[in-house]
Amino acid sequence: MEDLLQVGAIATTHGVRGEVKVFPMTDDVNRFKKLKKVFLDTGKEYREMEILQVKFFKNMVILKFKGIENINDVEKYKGSGLFVTRDQAVKCEKDEFFIADLIGMEVMTEAGELLGELKDVLQTGANDVYLVEVAQDSPYAEKAPGKNRELLLPAIHECIRSVDLEKRSIQVYLMPGLVEEI
Repeated sequence: MEDLLQVGAIATTHGVRGEVKVFPMTDDVNRFKKLKKVFLDTGKEYREMEILQVKFFKNMVILKFKGIENINDVEKYKGSGLFVTRDQAVKCEKDEFFIADLIGMEVMTEAGELLGELKDVLQTGANDVYLVEVAQDSPYAEKAPGKNRELLLPAIHECIRSVDLEKRSIQVYLMPGLVEEI
């Protein structure tokens, strides 16, 4: 499991006083109001940044960090991720998981057949969609010999039967119409 969870990414600067516009990567954008610090991924290290001010503009969060006084101090961080520690993270409800915890999990059918590995979670609005890379030794790989094929599974209870974080395994029901698309 990841120790740091991404809550946003710096999109661009805001004004000349060192503020940044952040694209939020969290279900609850208001969580930024409660944050006192975040970790900035500089590409070489994670730098702890103290948040002095939070504002909202359209779909963006505007942050002011302690020690960043002008546009030149922050311009180099465009595109950088902002992270929080797991203890600062919003608590998950039943059947909710952090995307970072799901990536890389083995995906199995209800019959116990290997399907592949979860590579990404696409957030579509209505429901998430799990992107599964079909394993070469999966019985479903025959439908696409010699290729790394991807399967999109809707993250709904009818399709995703169980998620076991300890075993790093997801059990799925392949709804009619999904497999033929591989």
